[in-house]
Amino acid sequence: MNPESKSNSTNLSIKTEYTSSISTKLSPPGSPISYTHSLNFSYRTSDLHNFYILTPWIALLLVFIPLGYVAYANHWGGTWIFVLNFLAIIPLAILFEYATDDISLRFGQPAGDLLVVTFSNTVEIIISTTALKVGQIQVVQASILGSIILNLLLVLGISFTRGGISSKTQKFNQIAAQTNSNLMALACIALIIPAAFASSLKTPDDYNEKLLYFSYGTAIVLLIIYVLYLVFQLKTHSHIFQRGRKEIEKPKLPLVISLILLTTVTIAVAFSEFLVGSIEEVVDTFGISRTFIGLIILPIVNKSSHLLHTLSAAAEDEIDLDFTISLAAGSSMHIAFFVSPLLVILGWITGKEMTLFFQVFETIILFISVMMTNYLVQNGESNWLKGALFLATYIIVAIAFFFYPNIPIKPLRKNT
Repeated sequence: MNPESKSNSTNLSIKTEYTSSISTKLSPPGSPISYTHSLNFSYRTSDLHNFYILTPWIALLLVFIPLGYVAYANHWGGTWIFVLNFLAIIPLAILFEYATDDISLRFGQPAGDLLVVTFSNTVEIIISTTALKVGQIQVVQASILGSIILNLLLVLGISFTRGGISSKTQKFNQIAAQTNSNLMALACIALIIPAAFASSLKTPDDYNEKLLYFSYGTAIVLLIIYVLYLVFQLKTHSHIFQRGRKEIEKPKLPLVISLILLTTVTIAVAFSEFLVGSIEEVVDTFGISRTFIGLIILPIVNKSSHLLHTLSAAAEDEIDLDFTISLAAGSSMHIAFFVSPLLVILGWITGKEMTLFFQVFETIILFISVMMTNYLVQNGESNWLKGALFLATYIIVAIAFFFYPNIPIKPLRKNT
């Protein structure tokens, strides 16, 4: 198909022109002044795609925000509270991401992409902090791994599969993808070593104290690596992360409105304690594990905007692999090198036993996901079969954790 015809088919234009100007020709005093008004309004379907927060189903999901509060206030039961607040957070995450995207257009690349990646995990940080506050360590740890796995397997799987259907082979920025993959390998190492470290400790006292302090030290190292990565991405090697844009996008909202939207949504997401507080009742009612809720269900809420963007781009056949890989890998890196150590340090400050020691099964799953991603992106090309491998792996992981037993975490301190 001719590129021009494809563009015309996806960017239909509806133009209404109404001329507007003021004619000030010399005329005799007292004679009427003639006015000619001109207004040029152009609307494209691609604008609607970008401004998807106005779609009817997103507006419908906003109804669940007050319903979630009503369910909690009137004690409708844990299941109803969980489901209604789960649905309520989805439009909030989408609104937050939209405002972030709009603000990021005011910056150049790769600063704009970094801003999107950084703020895209705000909803997750709020929910994880809430869970940490009430002692749901298992849910917090599973949510960290789940968001990384969803980004690497599900988001990339959808993009590679849809892009491979349209063209046999697609190219992407191999150096940037490989850099992110190498850093994710380090994140794996940072989670595998605590498991090996814990297994080598024999006495409870050693296990209790040394594992905690080992996690605190590792968290600080990961934060330092994250800062070094920012310098690498924004300063010394920014050219690696540059990607071309088909057209120059402009912000659609005034900066003040975007900031107000971000603030409002952040306050609204703070009510996620209703969702977190109902997890125990859902676990008891349906017999599913906390790990499954944290690793599969909560990341769908946290990354709902990523999924929507990916599915929308796939439906319109407008997959931009460089952007998708930047978003998925960048978000995973931000979680591994900023969110997880931040939560460990917050646990340190608040007296919660949040560590980087994950269950062995969870650590193996993360290792498999990162290694598979590293292997499939190393040649800088994608096809639909690679996408199918990503999706198949994610489905197998979801099935495995659905049947995963509820194994409580042993307290590390004696007086807790």
